[in-house]
Amino acid sequence: MPNTVRMDIPVLLPEAPDASDACVERLVKRLSSAPGLFQVHVAETNGASQLCLHYDPAALSPADVRRKALQAGAEISQRFGHLIGWVEGVRHARHARRLEAALAEEPGVLEAALDVAGALRLEFDHTRTSRDALQQRLADHRLRFSHSPFPPPPERFEPEKGDHDHEGTGEHADHDHAHGGVFGANTELVFALGSGSALGIGFALEKLVPGLSGWAPLTLFLVAYGLGGFFTVREAIENLKRGRFEIDTLMLVAAAGAAALGAWAEGALLLFLFSLGHALEHYAMGRAKRAIEALAELAPRTARVRRGDDLIETPVEQLEIGDVIVVRPNERLPADGFVLLGTTSINQAPVTGESMPVDKQPVADPAEARSGRSSIANTSAVFAGTINGAGAIEIETTRKSSDTTLAKVVRMVSEAETQKSPTQRFTDKFERIFVPVVLGLAFVLLFAWVVIDEPFRDSFYRAMAVLVAASPCALAIATPSAVLSGVARAARAGVLIKGGAPLENLGSLNAIAFDKTGTLTEGRPRITDIIPVQGTREADLLSAAVAVERLSDHPLAAAIARDGAERLGQFTPSPASDLRSLTGKGVTARWAGETIWIGKPEMFGADGVAPLSDETTLAVTRLRLEGRTLMVVRAGARDLGVIGLLDTPRPAARAALAALRDLGVQRMIMISGDHQKAAQAIAGQVGLTEAWGDLMPEDKVDAIKRLREETKVAMVGDGVNDAPAMATATVGIAMGAAGSDVALETADVALMSDDLAQLPFTVGLSRRTRSVIRQNLVVSLGVVAFLVPATILGLGIGPAVAVHEGSTLLVVFNALRLLAYQDRRGTRRASTETRS
Repeated sequence: MPNTVRMDIPVLLPEAPDASDACVERLVKRLSSAPGLFQVHVAETNGASQLCLHYDPAALSPADVRRKALQAGAEISQRFGHLIGWVEGVRHARHARRLEAALAEEPGVLEAALDVAGALRLEFDHTRTSRDALQQRLADHRLRFSHSPFPPPPERFEPEKGDHDHEGTGEHADHDHAHGGVFGANTELVFALGSGSALGIGFALEKLVPGLSGWAPLTLFLVAYGLGGFFTVREAIENLKRGRFEIDTLMLVAAAGAAALGAWAEGALLLFLFSLGHALEHYAMGRAKRAIEALAELAPRTARVRRGDDLIETPVEQLEIGDVIVVRPNERLPADGFVLLGTTSINQAPVTGESMPVDKQPVADPAEARSGRSSIANTSAVFAGTINGAGAIEIETTRKSSDTTLAKVVRMVSEAETQKSPTQRFTDKFERIFVPVVLGLAFVLLFAWVVIDEPFRDSFYRAMAVLVAASPCALAIATPSAVLSGVARAARAGVLIKGGAPLENLGSLNAIAFDKTGTLTEGRPRITDIIPVQGTREADLLSAAVAVERLSDHPLAAAIARDGAERLGQFTPSPASDLRSLTGKGVTARWAGETIWIGKPEMFGADGVAPLSDETTLAVTRLRLEGRTLMVVRAGARDLGVIGLLDTPRPAARAALAALRDLGVQRMIMISGDHQKAAQAIAGQVGLTEAWGDLMPEDKVDAIKRLREETKVAMVGDGVNDAPAMATATVGIAMGAAGSDVALETADVALMSDDLAQLPFTVGLSRRTRSVIRQNLVVSLGVVAFLVPATILGLGIGPAVAVHEGSTLLVVFNALRLLAYQDRRGTRRASTETRS
């Protein structure tokens, strides 16, 4: 029979940023083929990702397994490296995509990810390149790199200096001023305004000073060209190097055409308004990006670490797991961990979105919390960025600064913009096809003088005007601006939405499936019934159950161990051993010289396990009719009895489900591994009419598949046990994800707190975002549809530019309205009923 060894992934792969990294997959594949190892997979213990290795004890010892894993991890770490941090200098979404593609083509780079907020993630092969070489390439692209887990505000952006792994590019800091040069973040706006000023003065001189030489206005128009076209030329050249014709190229062709006609004022007007539009667009997009920076600023930069009797002020980047930190009243917590000393209440709203402070107290057993054998209770777990109340506390860190929940949220929110929605994929494809079509149309219009009686100059002018009118600037920014604003607004409320696809899908679905335990219920079942059978004493039944269930970390096991021990009083049963889990059914263990079986009634009479006695079957039938969750206890071949448990519905569940109905969710189903009667009992208490019980984990996946064949469906669960079903659903939603790495990494949407009232807020925001995206598409495509025939029929470049750039700003500012979204129906209703 295989045994198991668990090892922390950060120990095996110190550089791997998370369990989804490619190096973790390489490690799993390498160890899976090693002799003596049956299965290797990633598992979660106490919110942390671990590698679980199943081995043959006849072939390997635990020490052999650990040695093999450490050796394989060291070899992979030596071969593959990561460069993860933040860069300054990304101007907009298209710029981010172009830089990402350029970095991915660098020799030795295996994977590159760069988003509009500046979050950078490179995976590379040490045998082909190095960190120094990659940082130099970043500097060549006018990007400044920082290894910080958070994006520092521009005015405080100072790359770290230190060892080889964390060295910044400070020596290249003056290579370019990232957001624009000598004027900092506003350089593009300054250039645009300078272009407008030169254009205005030149136009005034030309019209108001009749005897003035034509060289003076022309010189000012040339200055307007230079300032207005500076950034546009740079973008166009970079695009053309990569063989791409984009909007910037169209603008330059149109401006060059106007100059060729001698229409310098109109060409300068085009470049001025285009550059002004871009500058204001970047300013508006920057507001959404600053929502991400505001999240990052929640974490303090230093922590007071206890070293013996001394307190040492330490940068958070240098904190190690196991450090003891002193947090004074009203201070922000610098790290994730658990409370060692002191009691207080902590405002967790910055991370989880909870409206009320949460009372905290020390863990009962620091050694057990440290070992990860059991999960840390919410009353003791703390997160970086949250705000301490009136009590001084000491906490022990459980994660490094780069792995804290807040750091993960900031990174994932910033990466969310790169996860394209269906609409965004459509607009990108449309843009790639549309731009060459526009160039072709303009080329055809150049020869309009052949068909109609007009000079070539007029045909050329019309062609240039069409180039301006047909450029899909507003279309290119319509969806990304809405997605970034929606994701940032959700993050402020303690909801992590991983990109445009789940954001749009959540806004269009009309069915939601809920897991029962921990989602619609508190996940804290209690013992309600104890029925001994076959002459067994109640104390003997409880002793066997408590001894075995103390070895398990399942919520039902914890309830039996807790409530059973209370009923036994001073008596403490001897410990059990050799626990073995039968997934979805129950457990077996050795206790008092016998094999103890504890599990669902369905476990008995199947897979070689003897069936229940008639007396036990009668007890099971009676309790099921009352909607109880049942655990049958057997010692050897003799049934000891049945334990009935009942979970507690969440106070906010009924109100939240009602709010979802108000938002248009037509169908809501509870799916559960409990017996059908127990599932129906809970469903009735929370206001659901559909409940599917008796489902094993694989049955839940099949249930979601059936629902998905009918409509789009979301699956709401805890993100760990329900991960397969959540992955099968159109949108997977994890509750209480703040303490779970697996939930953060696997769910499409993560509700950071376990407050169900966040769900209607999220669905409402998604529906509003989808509406804004549709509005933006109508405006952007409508303006193009109006301007193209209008310019063909004679509308000049000047008015076309004004309408064109006005539509671009309109869609951006329309998207920014999402940052102020308030759910006045769902969330308010749910929170009101919860308080009552």
